[in-house]
Amino acid sequence: MLTLVKVEGTLDELKALFVDAAKKEARSQTRKAGKAVVKKAAKVAKRAPSAYNKHMKKELARLKKKHPKTPHNTLFKRAAKSWKGSKKKGGKK
Repeated sequence: MLTLVKVEGTLDELKALFVDAAKKEARSQTRKAGKAVVKKAAKVAKRAPSAYNKHMKKELARLKKKHPKTPHNTLFKRAAKSWKGSKKKGGKK
């Protein structure tokens, strides 16, 4: 369906109006395409979990099983504290 609209202004004003609208649309499409490329790249470049990540996952699961009613943040702090004293970490002790 085609809708006709009466627009008043000089030829230069009308050109500027339509050119600006076209430029904005082109920029919008470019940004959307750029974000899609970044999202795809992020999925491909996934890193392996570090020793800390592995420790926290295992320790949190153990603590949650042992203390099911304790809040997550409290258990997370306990797991992090256990990492601090762990011999498994690759850095300083």
